[in-house]
Amino acid sequence: MAAGSGGLKDATAIVGIGQTPFAKRLPEDERTLACRAVLAALDDAGIAPGEVDALASYTMEETDEVELAKACGFGDLTFFSKVGYGGGGSCATVAHLAAAVATGQANVGVAWRSRKRGSGPRPWTGTAVQLPTPAQWTRPFGLLRPVDEIAMLARRYLHEYGATRDHLFNVALACRNRANQNPAAIMYDRPLTREMYMTSRWISEPLCLFDNCLETDGALACVVVSAERARDCRRKPVYVHSAAQSLPAQHHGMVNYWNDDPLTGPAWTAARHLWKHSDLTPQDVDVAQIYDAFTPLVLLSLEGYGFCGRGEGGAFTEGGALEIGGTLPVNTGGGGLSEAYVHGFNLVNEGVKQLRGTSTAQVPGASACLVTAGEGVPTSALLLRS
Repeated sequence: MAAGSGGLKDATAIVGIGQTPFAKRLPEDERTLACRAVLAALDDAGIAPGEVDALASYTMEETDEVELAKACGFGDLTFFSKVGYGGGGSCATVAHLAAAVATGQANVGVAWRSRKRGSGPRPWTGTAVQLPTPAQWTRPFGLLRPVDEIAMLARRYLHEYGATRDHLFNVALACRNRANQNPAAIMYDRPLTREMYMTSRWISEPLCLFDNCLETDGALACVVVSAERARDCRRKPVYVHSAAQSLPAQHHGMVNYWNDDPLTGPAWTAARHLWKHSDLTPQDVDVAQIYDAFTPLVLLSLEGYGFCGRGEGGAFTEGGALEIGGTLPVNTGGGGLSEAYVHGFNLVNEGVKQLRGTSTAQVPGASACLVTAGEGVPTSALLLRS
C-alpha cells in the first residue's frame, strides 16, 4: 500500500535505529543523549538530518522538538507529536509517525526517548505538589509507587488463577538469559538463578527485586519513512504492518479500580484494534517484545494479545516457552528487566533487530514481531514484519 492512500498496513517502514550506551549513571545530559541516539539512527538509515520533517516522542520527554531540531540540524518540521502515559507511549510514537508519513504530512520521521532515570529523581517523590485526581485514590492508602499498584494486580492474578512466583520467575529468567547474550545490556554479565530470585528482597509483596525493571540512563531513536522510500535506504526495511493505541472505558491507571474486571487491562482493547487491521494472527508472530516494567505485565499481555486464554498466562511461561526455541521467545535483548529501562523504547529497536536478523539472540527466520507498550496504563502496540 503506497503512502498517502489512507491506510497504515505496510505503508511505512522503520529504516534506522540508534541508541546510546546504557548505564546506571551517564555523564551527559538528556538532550545530548537524545541527539546522539537520533543521529545514530539517521546514520543507520543513511538519511541526512536536514531531511527530517517529523518528530514524535513522549509527554515525559525533557528534550523538546525545538532543542532537538536545532542541535541535530533538521529541516522544516511539518509534523510533531507527543504521547502521554509514560511507557504506554513507546509504540504510539512510531504509530504517529507512520500515520503522518502514510497520509503525506511528512516524509522522514524520527521517534526518540532520552531518559536519566538511573541517576535522576523518582517521579512519585514530589509529595509537596497537589496529587492528580487518580492518585488521590491510591497514594493516601499506601500505593506510593507504580510497583505498589502493580503488586495489587499481581496478588489478585495469583489468587484468581493459581499462578505462582515460579511463573513470574520464568519471565525474569527469560529476559535475563537474553541479556546475558547482549553486550549492550546492563545485566550482560550477571546470570540469574531461581535461588537468587526466591531469596531476593521484597520491593512490594508479592513482587521481589527481580520482578522490577532496571533504572537506567540512556536514549534510543528510530527513523520512519514510506515503504517506497525504504527500498532505497541503507538497511533492510522493517514494515509497520499494524498499530494500535488503547485507553479502555472507565480506565484508572495501573490499578483499574473502575473496570468490571481489573485484570482485563488496556492490552485487550489494543489487541482488538491491532489484529483487526492486520493480515496476521497471534499464531503468526515469531518473536515478541512485551513491555516488562514488572513481570506480571508480561502474563497479562500474553493473554490480552491472544497468545493464550484468560488466566493461562502463568502456565504459558512453563517449559521454556519464552526462551529462544520456545513457543514465543520474548524480550530478546533483555527487555526493561535486564537490558535497560528507557520507557520501553529498547523493545521497539530490538524488534527491528530481530526482523533484520541482527539480534544478539536471533530467532531463526523471524518475519513477524509484536512490540507492546506499558500494560496497566493507556497503551499502544506495533506489529512489525520483514
